[in-house]
Amino acid sequence: MSSTEPVIRSRQTEKEVNGISTQVVCTEFSNYIFIVLTQYGKMGTLISVTPDSRSNDISTPAFSTKVLLGKDEPLTHVCAKNLATFVSQEAGNKPVLMGLALKDSTMDAIKQMKEIIKSCQVW
Repeated sequence: MSSTEPVIRSRQTEKEVNGISTQVVCTEFSNYIFIVLTQYGKMGTLISVTPDSRSNDISTPAFSTKVLLGKDEPLTHVCAKNLATFVSQEAGNKPVLMGLALKDSTMDAIKQMKEIIKSCQVW
């Protein structure tokens, strides 16, 4: 293959969020954006975040979350939706598959994690 563009684009970084080492890996597939966000060094709970086509307002679609593997808790859905919505919108409403393993899920931490995800943009 002489193509310089990789088949699957991926970027990763590690930063501190409120004193906790946080790793992010963002990978773009043809049909999904895959994000692993961990403070434990493990993939954690796997959540699918998809734009809801039944939304009345096309410019701002609603998003639905579904835990595929791991703990299905309300806070998991809130964190995933907060962290993945902007990614999906910037990627042309592509669904996002997210692996979350968080020690700190405060709003301040989530804001910092969004910035880390932006620094690994592959979409």
